[in-house]
Order: sequence, then structure tokens, then C-alpha cells
Amino acid sequence: MKKKQLRFTYLQKRNELSPSQIETESLKIANHCLGLQIWDGFFYHLFLSIPEKKEVDTSFLLTILQGKDKNVVVPKVIGKQDLAHTLLTDATALKMSSLGIPEPVSGLPVDPTLIDVIFVPLLCFDRGGNRLGYGGGFYDRFLAQCRPDALKIGLSFFDPVDAITDIEKTDIKLNGCVTPKGYFSF
Repeated sequence: MKKKQLRFTYLQKRNELSPSQIETESLKIANHCLGLQIWDGFFYHLFLSIPEKKEVDTSFLLTILQGKDKNVVVPKVIGKQDLAHTLLTDATALKMSSLGIPEPVSGLPVDPTLIDVIFVPLLCFDRGGNRLGYGGGFYDRFLAQCRPDALKIGLSFFDPVDAITDIEKTDIKLNGCVTPKGYFSF
């Protein structure tokens, strides 16, 4: 299926989720992450959810990462096309951006080549590991800067579609995706 049609369909599906469904399904996703073989890394990149967009609530996953004493890296939009990456500490102040994203005000920058595991936001994904985001290309540009062996793990409320048909050369595939039902590996 083509990206434009999928984007419309999955934005609509996600908008139908209630706050209690989002909380329950997000907790299931975080619990499935506990069973993954990803916990030997040093730096873990985690997007901070936008509640208004009904994204997977990553606060549960953040709690797991902090409980495992992992170094958590969070993104910040720079300009109109790029992301900067900051180490999240107890002293890191967060502020809502103009896009409604909680972002670090300042902090210790982390080079993308140091990141071991990236939890990737998405609207939907296919059985081949292709993902569909919001269309801004922020994560594809960021993932292209990471090491090839960095694990790219999507987080989704929904199971995969059969195929996203209009994949571009700049689209970066996932290594896996976690849903409330479990883990899909590619």
C-alpha cells in the first residue's frame, strides 16, 4: 500500500484510541521490550511521546531504561530538518517545543555513532521492516548517521501491514518492531 493512503488510515486508527487504551497498550509494549536481547548496550535513544498525537507512551520504557541504569538519549528538533541528541539526566530540563514535543533545553550532546539502540516512532510498519512516520524525514536522516549495527526498534500499537510499496532510497529499515502483541523481527 502507498504511504499517503497508509498515513491517512493509521492516523485515523490511532485517533480512535482512548487514553486508557493508549496507557494499557503502551505498558504491554514496554513489557515486551523487557524480553528482548537488547540490554547490553550503553546508549539508548528514546523519543518522548506527544500525548496529543496519541503516540505510544514511552514513559514506561523510560522507567525501564532508568531502572537498568542505561544512558538515555533524547532528541531535539533543530531547524526544520535535523535532530540533535542529548543525554537525559536528572538535571536535564525539558520544555515543550512548538511542535508539542518534550525536548531538552540544554545538556550533554551525544554523537549518533555512539548510540546502540534506537526506539523509533512510527505510524505503521510492514513485514519487511519498512516504517511509515509522519513524513518529515527526521528519523531517516538521523538513522543514516548511526552505526550500521545500531538496533532500530519501532514501537507501534498495530500489527504490520503486508507491504509499503513506495519505499525510497533514503528510507531506513527497522531491525524489529514491538507491538502490544509482541515482537516482530526483520
